[in-house]
Amino acid sequence: MFEPDLMQQIRDRFCHVDHCPFQGARIFFENAGGSLTLKSVVEVNTELAGLPDNQGRDNPASRELARIIDAGRHDMRLFLGVADGPVFTGESGTELLFRLVRAAALGTPSGGNLVGSTLEHPATASAGKRWAAIAGKEYRAVKHDDASATVSAQDYAAAVDSDTRVATIIHTSPVTGMAVDVESIVRAIRARSPDCIVILDGIQHAAHGGLDVDAYDIDGYAVSAYKVFSRHNYGFAWVSPRLATLPHDHLDGMPADFWELGTRDTSAFACTSQVVEYFDWLGSHFTDATDRRARIVAAGAAIHAHERDLIALMIDGDGARRGLRDLPEVTLIGGPDNPAREGLVSIVVAGRPCAGVVGELNRRGVRTHVRKADYFSGNILEPLGLPTCIRVSLGHYNTAEEVLTFLREFESIIAAPRAAASGGA
Repeated sequence: MFEPDLMQQIRDRFCHVDHCPFQGARIFFENAGGSLTLKSVVEVNTELAGLPDNQGRDNPASRELARIIDAGRHDMRLFLGVADGPVFTGESGTELLFRLVRAAALGTPSGGNLVGSTLEHPATASAGKRWAAIAGKEYRAVKHDDASATVSAQDYAAAVDSDTRVATIIHTSPVTGMAVDVESIVRAIRARSPDCIVILDGIQHAAHGGLDVDAYDIDGYAVSAYKVFSRHNYGFAWVSPRLATLPHDHLDGMPADFWELGTRDTSAFACTSQVVEYFDWLGSHFTDATDRRARIVAAGAAIHAHERDLIALMIDGDGARRGLRDLPEVTLIGGPDNPAREGLVSIVVAGRPCAGVVGELNRRGVRTHVRKADYFSGNILEPLGLPTCIRVSLGHYNTAEEVLTFLREFESIIAAPRAAASGGA
């Protein structure tokens, strides 16, 4: 885990790290619903929100806005690890994924099939079903493994064939917390359909480990900004040169690979630059490299390692405090020993409504979340026969002390009925 001095420096850079303006002191374990926000993001967003100027004018303010946007695009490329193909912003990661899937479904040869998986968020699953039907393609959903709560290359290989035109993959599930082996899945897809357009949902993964999109051999990747230390109402995406030039919505007279519609929100690019600057700063503590991309990669590896240790502490305890695996009432979705897990655990407590446990944790100052078997999470929970689960999701700014506080309060909550039953006997 991070050394105490660095941990304090990290926490000092985020808003509301241990205090909610409406609730008071609290531990934030709801990061999969949206991360904490960098103070620098709030500052630059506030500064730019007041400007009346737009890009493309002959004045100093307009030229500065254009510079900020160009710098933001450059930083997006550094963060994602891409060399060619456009990067651009949109309303959200979900909106961007819909656009990418639509262009791929309509722009590839007619017929054939579009393959996704039951692990996926509706951002790609709903888009895939809708646009496959419109494009006259069969939609195939690869079944994820309920026990491991993830999906494998072998699973995809069973569904993909030479007529697979488009495939979607989720990098990390926001319900199970399990990441997939992207590179092996893509190899399995390309072994059967070399020209398949492959689109990756990176919304949950982006804040929890490094990205190396060029190494994945894919055609599209999308991120939601509010999941990666920035603000709501924008996301950014990358598309490969071949996906970029498939027919898609764009203004007449613009280049064939232009994907942006309307005047750019300069603050979205500036906020992203602040996020990338933060990764650069954090990575400088783990490498002597002067190259920014190398420092960003080092930051991703350090974040992943810190969160892995926090998750291990939550599951295993520390000797003095029992972990989740030692509580007989508790079941961990995906099991306690799952190397694919990153950033969160989803659990159920035998005989206890999940909403009640989450509510009691919140009253004790520990923020978690209930996932329901609805259109967002039913694909995971329904096959397990679960109406709900408790999601405890971490960020790299969380501490071991916060994890131990959660374990203490959680065990106290679930022990109450046990104690009452014992007393009644």
